[in-house]
Amino acid sequence: MIPGLALVFTLHLGRAPSRAADDRWLGADKARHFFTSALLDCLAYSALRTTRVSQQGALVSAGVLTAGVGIGKELYDRKSGGDPSFKDLAADGAGIATATALLRRTLR
Repeated sequence: MIPGLALVFTLHLGRAPSRAADDRWLGADKARHFFTSALLDCLAYSALRTTRVSQQGALVSAGVLTAGVGIGKELYDRKSGGDPSFKDLAADGAGIATATALLRRTLR
């Protein structure tokens, strides 16, 4: 579980846009944020369910964990001279919400 999360986080860190001017609402960077967050949410949910956490507990915990990774990435960008972006966080949130909705619907 941890090596997979480290890989996703590392790939996510290496894909920041080079300039704030490139920070469009729709673009490759936002798609990466969306799909990385959705994937991380699903992986965290699966890992939590494997450890016998309830479905609702796993959904909430996975969302919180994934949001923490997204926020941490933007804080890292800010501290390291990168381009922190509210739009990136919005794409992360959309990925989390989509994955959670699909998991909830699929697992009824």
